[in-house]
Amino acid sequence: MRGAAFDVLAPAYDAAFTATPLGTLLRRSVWKRLDASFAPGQHVLELACGTGEDAVHLAERGVRVLATDASPVMAETARRKVSKAGWGGLVDVQHLPIEDLARLRPSPLGGGGLEQGGGQEGGVPIGAGASVPHRAAPLLTSPLSQPPPPRGEEQFPFDGAFSDFGGLNCVADLGSVARDLAALLRPGAPVLLCVMGPIVPWEWAWYLGHGQPGKAFRRLRPGGVSWRGLTVRYPSIGKIRRAFAPAFRFRRVSGVGVFLPPTYAEEWTRRHPRLLAALDRWERRLAAVRPFPWLADHFLVELERA
Repeated sequence: MRGAAFDVLAPAYDAAFTATPLGTLLRRSVWKRLDASFAPGQHVLELACGTGEDAVHLAERGVRVLATDASPVMAETARRKVSKAGWGGLVDVQHLPIEDLARLRPSPLGGGGLEQGGGQEGGVPIGAGASVPHRAAPLLTSPLSQPPPPRGEEQFPFDGAFSDFGGLNCVADLGSVARDLAALLRPGAPVLLCVMGPIVPWEWAWYLGHGQPGKAFRRLRPGGVSWRGLTVRYPSIGKIRRAFAPAFRFRRVSGVGVFLPPTYAEEWTRRHPRLLAALDRWERRLAAVRPFPWLADHFLVELERA
């Protein structure tokens, strides 16, 4: 089961990445694009939410989020973080693998909500209601108490979607994800996908310098890399674009970890804070300039629902 591979990482994930100087800089670059794409009052879908850091950030800006993750422990960690921050009125966290997006569908009760489980026993309305609730207000309100949605809204319950830091790298069939996601998004909805890329000079230099050539070029292996019982794949920017066409139009791509090193170099960056700051300045200037997105640890593809 894919989620189990991440269950063991959940308790220490924030300490090992989110709260570190390097992790903070990398996530900040993604937040800049999320903030430019999603406005207060919109309802967005997050795939592979991890510990919920991105969902809390968007909630602080007034964006409603349905955050999903394949790992039940990650989902529960995110749920606790959301509750502690007081954003339960804007963020709903659900245990749901990316491959199961088809289980989300417009609620037959109306109100712009969703039903999980395809109407089967145990299905629940998710995120019902068209207005933005205030901080700490209940999110799972009864759809029957809400005004009828505008014509067609029930077919496109989300205003956008995103996936951060490699969630899609664990998915074998990207085309299926694209089709399921297209059915949930209104026309013109932005989609931001942060994916680990195949060509990373930082990784080559790091592992060759540590005498590990096998790890240096692992992302180039056909068929992906085995990790904790999973197969991790490293699609190119072009492959992501092709998998999501024609339902999605390409808007923009930038690098996340172009000059900033991958997260396994965290200890090295702690010893060189001034160099880390300099690398971050170059990152902010050139992350979207060719060819740097193609050479980054992650690339951030921005699409638009056609």
